[in-house]
Amino acid sequence: MLVMDAITEILKREGVSTLFCFPTTPIIEAAVAGGLRPVICRQERVGVHMADGCARVTNGKPAGVFAMQYGPGAENAFAGIASAYSDSTPILLLPLGHPRETAQMFPLFNSTRTYASVTKQVEPPSSPATRSTIRPCGGPARPATSATSTTPPSCCSRRRRR
Repeated sequence: MLVMDAITEILKREGVSTLFCFPTTPIIEAAVAGGLRPVICRQERVGVHMADGCARVTNGKPAGVFAMQYGPGAENAFAGIASAYSDSTPILLLPLGHPRETAQMFPLFNSTRTYASVTKQVEPPSSPATRSTIRPCGGPARPATSATSTTPPSCCSRRRRR
């Protein structure tokens, strides 16, 4: 089983039926093959806001999910992610990661390092896959990031009641 297939299966088990995305990322093909509905947007920040809106409408059950390409795509999504963080919206971000041999090289954009300030949890692609589901975490709801190149999604949190 490929990592993308595992991610799709976990998302389905968690009740996710829609994957908001911006091409190109291989998770889109795996999601379609696994029965998820892809909603492709024209810009990454807009896609994050779409996942944010979906999570708000469903009260975070399931969390909104957005997949994007690495580099400029992940950079363009930053404003939407920061907005979801400030509003405590539970979304799962799946940025495509750079290949391992170049992932930490300057000047490549490192989404796991950069998103740490605007997400509740970040799972870098080099970390071992220790979680097999998207589990609700304690504390206020916040976006969570898991790089899609080598690890399955990690933790999403429940929407905080106001």
